[in-house]
Amino acid sequence: MPDFLQLTGKNFLVLGVANRKSVAWFVARALEEQGARVIYSVRSDARKKSLEAQLAGKPVFICDVEEEGAAGRLAGAVAAAGFAPLHGLVHSIAFANYSGGFQPFHATPRKDFLQATAVSAFSLVELAQAFKPHFTTNASVVTIGISSLQVTPDNYGYMGPIKAALESSVRFLAKSFSADSAVRFNVLGSGPLKTSASAGIPGYLESYLYAEKMTFRKRALATDEVANAVLFLLSERSSGLNGTTLVVDAGLGLNYFDQEIIRLAMRPETKG
Repeated sequence: MPDFLQLTGKNFLVLGVANRKSVAWFVARALEEQGARVIYSVRSDARKKSLEAQLAGKPVFICDVEEEGAAGRLAGAVAAAGFAPLHGLVHSIAFANYSGGFQPFHATPRKDFLQATAVSAFSLVELAQAFKPHFTTNASVVTIGISSLQVTPDNYGYMGPIKAALESSVRFLAKSFSADSAVRFNVLGSGPLKTSASAGIPGYLESYLYAEKMTFRKRALATDEVANAVLFLLSERSSGLNGTTLVVDAGLGLNYFDQEIIRLAMRPETKG
């Protein structure tokens, strides 16, 4: 079979592997299946230790993007270890502090919003700057966003606006880098997935099951479907895409007037 994506032998840095259910893990595994060399970056020594079995024999670096200067240190370490130039980078990092419970958006604590913004959105800007000297001329950078940024579910808290900031940052990075390179930046806008991180969000299961009913196929989005789309964006086959969001949600965002959903929504309430 022809190597359609032409990823064999290329170097890709994947940030954000947390466990075997994370998007980053599925992306990294798919890249390796295509013959690419994957360099892993995880948040902490503890995370690296928890992944010892899965990442045995693979290059793993530690980078806590919340720390100032961490992106630069990671870029230096990756280059010093001989893994540059990079043909692509996958940013699959997000964090929100919900320890105080969900609040109305207008009651969002300042420190929580700024922390989540730094980790989930601005980290991409810092990583792009740090790795700019180490990218091939036509490298591809992909970040993981969400499929709908209009108004997200209540149990997503304040992450909707932060993901919107991430998406906007991608467009500005695409423009900024275009001055002297052909490096591309794109967002993979994913529908709801069954991950360990999402499992910790109160009420997420109900939203996930609702989203499944809203897809055209009545079957939830699978994480490997997202990973496959990320590989397309990383490859030269997507060379015409830059500064854009590729939505992968199985039709969730278009199926507003699904007859089954209407029937369930309009069903008379039963009184006990």
